[in-house]
Amino acid sequence: MVDINSFAVLGGDKRQAALAESIAADGYTVYAWGFDRLDLSESVRKTDLAEAVSKCVNIVLPLPVTQDGVFLNAKYTDEKVRLDEGLAELMLHKQVFGGKMGKLFATSDLWYSIDTCDYYAREEFAVRNAIATSEGAIEIAVREYAGTLNGGRCLVAGFGRIGKALAWMLRGMGAHVTVSARKPEDFAWIELYGYEAIHTDHIGHSGSYDVVFNTIPAMVFNRRLLAKMRPGTLLIDLASEPGGVDFPSAGELGIPTVHALSLPGKVAPKASGEIIKNIIYSVMEE
Repeated sequence: MVDINSFAVLGGDKRQAALAESIAADGYTVYAWGFDRLDLSESVRKTDLAEAVSKCVNIVLPLPVTQDGVFLNAKYTDEKVRLDEGLAELMLHKQVFGGKMGKLFATSDLWYSIDTCDYYAREEFAVRNAIATSEGAIEIAVREYAGTLNGGRCLVAGFGRIGKALAWMLRGMGAHVTVSARKPEDFAWIELYGYEAIHTDHIGHSGSYDVVFNTIPAMVFNRRLLAKMRPGTLLIDLASEPGGVDFPSAGELGIPTVHALSLPGKVAPKASGEIIKNIIYSVMEE
C-alpha cells in the first residue's frame, strides 16, 4: 500500500543520509536504500530499492543523481542500479526529486512523463549551498596554509554565489580580500563591499597572494598564469569538474593545490540535508 506521507531516499552520500534522518524526525515514514555501510537510526527503514519505491509517492534521488550516466549514484553500497527504462517505469506516478538530473533524463523518454524536480537548479539551494562551500573552503585554507587568514592576502577568483559568500567570510576573519570579475556591475558591487577589484584576465599582474580561491568553472589558472604566481601560494579550486586549474603544471611550479569538490557533502552533510529537505517541502507546498 502506498503511503502519501512517506519518502524513499535512494543513494547518495552523507547529505542524503542526514536528509533521511531529518525527514523521519519530522514524523514521516522514510525508507532508505543505498546506505549499507552507514548506520542510520531505527526511525529510517533500510530496505531494497523496489520496496522503497513501491511504498512511497515521494522519491528522493542523490546529488548528482549519477556520476557516469549509467548507474545511480550510491556511495555506501556495492549494489548497482542501472539507469534504464525499467527504473523509469518504477517512477511513473511518483514525485521524484534529484540533483543534476540531466544525465538521468537521457536514459529514457519516460522521464518526460514523470513529475520531477531538480533541487540543484533551485536558487535557494545554490545560495545556501554556497555558504557551506565557503565554510569548507576556509576550513581547508586554515588547515593547509601555514599562516593565518587574519591579515593574509586572499584572492577570490569569480564573483558568483560562492565568490560573494566566500569574500564576505574572509573579510570577516580579517583577511585582505581581492576579488576578480569580468562584468562592470560586479566591479561596482566588489568596490561597494570594500574589496580590492581586479579583472579576471589580469590576475597574473595583480601582485602576490597567500591563498587563492578559484570559483570559476573554466581553465583560468593555466600554466602561463601559474608561472606568474609566487611559489608556495596555496591554490584552492572550488570549481566543479574538470576545475579551473592546470594541476600538473601547478605541481611542477611549486604551487600547492587542493581540488575541493562537493564540499557541502563532506564538511556540512547535516546542513546540506536540511537545505534539500526544505526545498522538497517547499515544492510539495507549491
